[in-house]
Amino acid sequence: MIIGVSLQPHFKFSISIFMTAILLFFFLHWFLSLFFHSFFLHRYASHQMYTAKPFVEKTFYFLTWFVQGSSFLVPRAYAVMHRMHHAYSDTEKDPHSPHFFKDIWQMMMHTARIFSGFVTGKNIPDARFTKDYLPVWDKLDKFGHNNITRGFFVVGYIAFYYFFAPSMWWFLLLPVHFFIGPIQGAIVNWFGHKMGYRNYSIEDHSKNTTPWGVLLMGELFQNNHHKDQNNANFARKWFEFDLTFIIMRILHALRIIKLKPLYVQRQQQ
Repeated sequence: MIIGVSLQPHFKFSISIFMTAILLFFFLHWFLSLFFHSFFLHRYASHQMYTAKPFVEKTFYFLTWFVQGSSFLVPRAYAVMHRMHHAYSDTEKDPHSPHFFKDIWQMMMHTARIFSGFVTGKNIPDARFTKDYLPVWDKLDKFGHNNITRGFFVVGYIAFYYFFAPSMWWFLLLPVHFFIGPIQGAIVNWFGHKMGYRNYSIEDHSKNTTPWGVLLMGELFQNNHHKDQNNANFARKWFEFDLTFIIMRILHALRIIKLKPLYVQRQQQ
């Protein structure tokens, strides 16, 4: 007598494993890229909210390149653009104000052109945007901001999905991996200056967006940040949660970084 064995439970189990692998890869890529975007590019390269020893800076620099992969944003160019954003916030000189574009795509393309000009040296920024410290690692910048290097990351993302995606529908997530850095920046700049509430009445249109401010690791508390751009903590109200800052406090306690006195003084007041 032959006893039949159903393969359906095993098949469902395999699908579940593959789906978990894809979701884990996607969310790890999203949040690691977002963290280094916020922690290194924004709060360090642009605003110098903390100090770090040269080896530590290089480590964070390398990790920023590695997690952003195919969409690596050169820190010095990012920092210059962001300093311009604060100086000209929501005016025609702002490199990425959403109030001068029909949609988020046009804003992204405009930002990309300015960014590319700073990276290649075709555009020379005003001296006031470069007088403060800018982290520079020329060899990594040239290697990371290179189509061949970006191509290897793209192939790697596709290969992972090829081996683990349960169906072709999952491949629709790949463009997010390809352009994860600019996508995260565009979300923050578009929605952080268009939608939400304001804790402070200031000249620009910056807003706080909750609960997405939590999911974007504090970056969507734009009104708070524009009110006091040198404060490492982007949260103000009890319901506002800045995960990046929490991690920064841990790194400060471990003496990996040193938060600027501004934050320490305010904690003591």
